[in-house]
Amino acid sequence: MSLLARLAPHLPYVRRYARALTGDQITGDNYVRVALEALAAGERQLPADMTPRVALYHVFHAIWASTGAQLEDKSGLDARDDASQRLMRIAPKSRQAFLLTALEGFTPSEAAQILDADAFDVERLIAEAQSDIDAELATDVLIIEDEAIISADIESLVKELGHRVTGTATTHDEAVDAVSRHRPGLVLADIQLADGSSGIDAVKDILKRIDVPVIFITAFPERLLTGERPEPTFLITKPFQPETVKAAISQALFFHPSRQKEAA
Repeated sequence: MSLLARLAPHLPYVRRYARALTGDQITGDNYVRVALEALAAGERQLPADMTPRVALYHVFHAIWASTGAQLEDKSGLDARDDASQRLMRIAPKSRQAFLLTALEGFTPSEAAQILDADAFDVERLIAEAQSDIDAELATDVLIIEDEAIISADIESLVKELGHRVTGTATTHDEAVDAVSRHRPGLVLADIQLADGSSGIDAVKDILKRIDVPVIFITAFPERLLTGERPEPTFLITKPFQPETVKAAISQALFFHPSRQKEAA
């Protein structure tokens, strides 16, 4: 299989990553082009011990590092692109680790291969990026959960990230009423609620009123992962790991359009 054929499926994604990393599509594309030219000329090789996608990102980063890109000029960044502005304020290494895992879906181990770093260091960088994001995008949170202990656990995690829990609900009606009284910046919702009502229906009714990021935390993911659209972007299965919830909160707030506008 030719080099182009091996890499073609991954090029749109490395372009997306390069744009997020640099804050500009033209600049990002230039780095991707240089990486591809280096591969075509034999100046760089795809590491044989990596999958093609991981290897492509690895080569991209080798080019990126060799140009001193960590000291990039941010003055040309489009001021209207709020997500890019926030990304560029994160330290370069932390930004890379965060984007590789949060945007591109690599595991910390794969990100470590791409960055030529230790997996422990990558996890530390991701945590630093999430801390920066959480501090900048602190918001009011509505928790829709009928199990008191689980609700308390989620509330504790939310507060650890610097957010405020301004409402809790155990039923559909309580959730909708809570939103009418105080608009949240994030909703964390269970599916099966106390009176037999549906968290899915509650979220649908909430989204008719406001545009807000939603994370479902449920023991019944099959009720959402039906193969039909729309499906939720953020879905966490119970029992959950605290770090998984924290990461999802950071990502949901960072990438949701309504949060980007509020942070401008």
